[in-house]
Amino acid sequence: MNVRISTRFIRVWQRNLTVYRESWKINFLPPLLEPFFYLLAFGIGFSGLISSVSYASREISYVLFIAPSLLAINMMNNSFFENTFGSFVRMYYQKTFNAMMATPLTVEEIVTGEIVWGATKSVIGTVISFFGLISYPAGLLIVFVGFLGGLAFGSVAMVFTAIVERIELFNLPVFLFITPMFLFSGTFFPISSLPLWAQYFALTLPLTHLVNLVRALSLGMFNAEALAGFLYLAVFCLVMFPLAIFKMRNRLIK
Repeated sequence: MNVRISTRFIRVWQRNLTVYRESWKINFLPPLLEPFFYLLAFGIGFSGLISSVSYASREISYVLFIAPSLLAINMMNNSFFENTFGSFVRMYYQKTFNAMMATPLTVEEIVTGEIVWGATKSVIGTVISFFGLISYPAGLLIVFVGFLGGLAFGSVAMVFTAIVERIELFNLPVFLFITPMFLFSGTFFPISSLPLWAQYFALTLPLTHLVNLVRALSLGMFNAEALAGFLYLAVFCLVMFPLAIFKMRNRLIK
């Protein structure tokens, strides 16, 4: 397959940004308030029952434990749902992709622009870090982690977009892929409290490694788990991004 990607993919990103700016308040507030509500309900509510959590050989408050995982979940959701439901609507219902393909843009550039836009929305989702629960200056690196995590989940989302026939079928990857990660990726409790087989399963999930990386940076450390998380997400992108382009090319070019 001859892959043709130039800087013209930025035009796709720019198009999505222009649309986003038209209704940015509606688009921006839910991703901001949803993790905040989770933080209030779980963090503050459970903090009266769970005084501290052991992480990386140190005791931290439950609020400090859960805040980075909510941030990682927000990154995942922003890119995944943008590049599933959002990209599918643009491709199937609005026929935006067809219009783009009538220009000098290649399929690879269209898909790249879509995934980079999804990653951009993940970066926008890092605003929760300004709630004072992140250690700086190491916490500033979370912005770059948000982009990497966005590329990872945006790429796998585009794979699903390429293979589903109807928009309601996205319920399957949400139920079978997103929901298990939401619950069992060390988000609300340490994966060390799981049975051994479940711990190994959790380590296969990309959100586990994103959570570990964000949590380490939030606490001002960069341990072995954080390094493993970075390497996992980088390899995940290297596999899923070309696969997304290949699948979308087969979908769009008959």
